[in-house]
Amino acid sequence: MTSIIRFIRSRLKHYFDKIRNERIKMGILQAIPFWTASLVTGLIAVLYTKIFGFAEQGAAYFFHLSPWLLFIITPACFFLSVWIVKRFAPYARGSGIPQVVAAIELSNPKGTDKVNRLLSIPVVIVKIISSSILALGGGIIGREGPTIQIAGSIFRKINQWLPEWWPKVSKKNMIMTGAAAGLAAAFNTPLGGIVFAMEELTKTHISFYKTAIFTAVIIAGITAQAFLGPYLYLGYPDVSNLSVFVFFAVVIVAVVAGLSASIMCKLILKMLRWKNSLQNKWKIASYILICSLIVATMAFFGGEDVMNSGKGLMTHILFTSDKYVHWYTPLLRITGSVVTFTSGAAGGVFAPALTAGASIGSLFSGWMELSATNTNLLILAGMVAFLTGVTRSPFTSAILVLEMTDSHHIIFHLMLAAMTANLCAFFIDRHSFYDVLKRQYIRELHKE
Repeated sequence: MTSIIRFIRSRLKHYFDKIRNERIKMGILQAIPFWTASLVTGLIAVLYTKIFGFAEQGAAYFFHLSPWLLFIITPACFFLSVWIVKRFAPYARGSGIPQVVAAIELSNPKGTDKVNRLLSIPVVIVKIISSSILALGGGIIGREGPTIQIAGSIFRKINQWLPEWWPKVSKKNMIMTGAAAGLAAAFNTPLGGIVFAMEELTKTHISFYKTAIFTAVIIAGITAQAFLGPYLYLGYPDVSNLSVFVFFAVVIVAVVAGLSASIMCKLILKMLRWKNSLQNKWKIASYILICSLIVATMAFFGGEDVMNSGKGLMTHILFTSDKYVHWYTPLLRITGSVVTFTSGAAGGVFAPALTAGASIGSLFSGWMELSATNTNLLILAGMVAFLTGVTRSPFTSAILVLEMTDSHHIIFHLMLAAMTANLCAFFIDRHSFYDVLKRQYIRELHKE
């Protein structure tokens, strides 16, 4: 009897060991595509950062050489950037985040061809080239949204390259994980990437893909840091010794920034609809020319601060004694985002939105005559509020700015700004900017 029991125990142990080993093998095989795609994403994000940075430096060089040059270089860059998109990858235009959200929604057997147009290797190449050329011309764009579409394309392509015998990996989860890794690599904000995936990209509970998204964010971030160093996107602004009553100023800035962001998005969408109604190619070319000349004119009269993504302006007002912008700076930053985005070239609104919000916080701080540290807080609150007004993702916005500055002790101030802005933006439009664009892309794909 004892020998029979021992035999049964040994067979059960062997059976369960075999199951455990098979599960480990299956888990590793399913994880390899995520690890590989994350590594590639980190490398391409570093390359893109370098190229985009050189392009912005080129725009600054031309401005300092002679501002008049912008009236030649800016239109040329706008036209070339738009032509590249139209000729080689039409769905590489704009930010990239709506395309990723649309791809997630269309990730089913019937939508394969449509997703291939939104996420592909040509999209990666065109996105980098078009946005960099636009940045060279002083276009008010960022590289963060494009990096998300680039990462989504990389993850999808690696998933497609898997052999038939490989354990199946969810296409939808692959794209979502890629988007999170792309944001983490672009901003060096791993928590922001994770929160972004949960809040913006999907309603699925994180338990279904938590391991994949955590490892992807870590690998992409470590790869970027290996080449760029363990940097903060903005640095360590001084936000100590804050006034007890600064919460009231935060609410005021959040209301203005949230409403301004939502109005800007509403204007962009209306202008895009009007532009899409134009049938004559010469009318479209004239519109692109007008957009480029507006950007050149703003830079000529408003200075270098109104050009490009605006990271230089953010660091200047945060880390120097010159903390207050001119009254027209927020207006020019917002106007520049509208005309650049609607031109039809590739480029994101993440960084420009942060800069617009920072300029609003700086402006109100000057009007209120606040101290340097309170001003820094309002600048960060404005960044969170404006980005929330665009994305309608308050937690993502607050976490991103928190990680960019390592200012954990002001988390309540930033969350207050995010929630206030989200509420105010809702009164302008119930739907987020990216959600409206996503639906437009899906309708456009169904018509083709």
